Amino acid sequence: MEPLSTDQLRSLPCVVGIETAAQALGISRTLAYKLAKQDRFPCRVIKIASTYRVATADLERFLGVVRDGPPKA
Repeated sequence: MEPLSTDQLRSLPCVVGIETAAQALGISRTLAYKLAKQDRFPCRVIKIASTYRVATADLERFLGVVRDGPPKA
């Protein structure tokens, strides 16, 4: 799986699924779920029922992505 580029990361909605977050981090979805279940995912994970979501802002912060302004239309 190819990691997301900075432009792709910046175009994500405010919350993404754990699989998209895993792709951005360059890790497998299996490892992402394992880390989330162990409360060891590298950024905040929001669990809604059996679904895991990750705040894009936390993901960007962890990856060191700095926004220059609002997203491009």
